[in-house]
Amino acid sequence: MRRSFTLCSVVFHAIAISAALIAQVLAVGALPIPHQPVIFDAAGIMPVEIHVPPPPRRPASTAPTSTSPDTAPIVPPEGVLPDSVRGGAAEPSTNGVIGVVDGGPVSLIDGIGIAPAAPPPPPERAPAPARLPSGIRSPVKTVDIAPVYPVMARNAHIQGTVILEAVLDATGRVDDVRVLRSIQLLDQAAIDAVRQWRYTPTLLNGRAVPIVLTVTVSFRLE
Repeated sequence: MRRSFTLCSVVFHAIAISAALIAQVLAVGALPIPHQPVIFDAAGIMPVEIHVPPPPRRPASTAPTSTSPDTAPIVPPEGVLPDSVRGGAAEPSTNGVIGVVDGGPVSLIDGIGIAPAAPPPPPERAPAPARLPSGIRSPVKTVDIAPVYPVMARNAHIQGTVILEAVLDATGRVDDVRVLRSIQLLDQAAIDAVRQWRYTPTLLNGRAVPIVLTVTVSFRLE
């Protein structure tokens, strides 16, 4: 009983839906008119001329303008005398003439020329140290300091002669020392000793000059 009722219900709904679809297909009539969109037509705008009234004119003020007390005066005040009358700075004398004497500017005051002070001469450069030329007497050593034998060289039984090049200034003091023949463990001891030596000044044409001197320092084991 329940199955037959369900089957009848399905058939009835199918017939109703089919009838509705067929009725829509067979229906004949005029189609609706679509809405026309609103189009802005710029050509149809009417120009409108707008008259702007001129700005109102302000009436000219006849009242005198007030002057600030800080404003500088344009006209000199009455009763003020010129500087020449008040005893100020006098005008330059016609006798004072600026001229050139001997290629340099001078100031002529009342006919008397005053030349500017000459600049000081440049300081004289000391001559560079050079080796003694032939015929010049070698300086005499006035202070002789013996070198200190290094302990390491003494223990290693190292001995010999170190040759050095000493630069003496005009007073005979040793300025610089350079090793010409080296013994590695004895070089520093020889340099320290030579730096303490002093010599008599070396004269060249009656003038003390710096020189370069070759010296030797000997190390001998007893």
